Amino acid sequence: MANSRSGDSMTERIVRVLDTFQAERTTQTAAEIAERTGLPSSTTHRIIGNLVAAGLLERDDENRIRLGMRLWELALRGSSALRLRQAALPHMERVQTLIREHTQLAVLEHEEALFLERLSHPHAGANITRVAGRLPLNASSSGLVLLAHADPDVRDRVLSAPLRAVASETVTDPDMLRTLLASIRRRGYVIAPGSMEAVSTGVAVPLRDRGEVVAALSVVLPRAAETTPAVNALIGSAREIEQDLRTMR
Repeated sequence: MANSRSGDSMTERIVRVLDTFQAERTTQTAAEIAERTGLPSSTTHRIIGNLVAAGLLERDDENRIRLGMRLWELALRGSSALRLRQAALPHMERVQTLIREHTQLAVLEHEEALFLERLSHPHAGANITRVAGRLPLNASSSGLVLLAHADPDVRDRVLSAPLRAVASETVTDPDMLRTLLASIRRRGYVIAPGSMEAVSTGVAVPLRDRGEVVAALSVVLPRAAETTPAVNALIGSAREIEQDLRTMR
């Protein structure tokens, strides 16, 4: 791909355009995209036009830009995330039937927790996570499990960088976090009250595929809720998902 004067490849510029779309920002004007990417307006319009022609972006009736259905289609073809979600979803539904709050599946992606699925009861308590949303690894029970079992180089990078708090009880002290991560590896689960919101408690367990931790299975409960049923349900479901993954290609 040809480079721009700034040294960015075309691929990097396309990624910058796509990255401007967020869960809370699903449509934008071309001018807004140009401003957020820092790319010249002419370059942005050209990239948008090419992506619209390919079906990766779409224009609505007001000429605003949104992600295209073809992008969703391509993302699902042969995706490891799709395989993981397919194996986990029936077991997540059973956990959700028991817990009746929030049940979630997350993976480690670029040193953040990326949430692939979330099931929620209509009357469930507070929860800031959303499907295709991200959180810092230190800021949720899922992220803590993923960080605990991440490659040591990943842990070192995360712990050496500033740790962002999303709630008053998010662990941001590197030494405290190292101790917590060691405890997670030893116990096989984490209970994280107030990590994301003061009124809730996250509970999470690792999910393995052929021995390697590939995801975290979690629930979000009201702060005062008993956590033992959730821990037991998650551990049991994780084992069942791992068995199903061994039989899937």
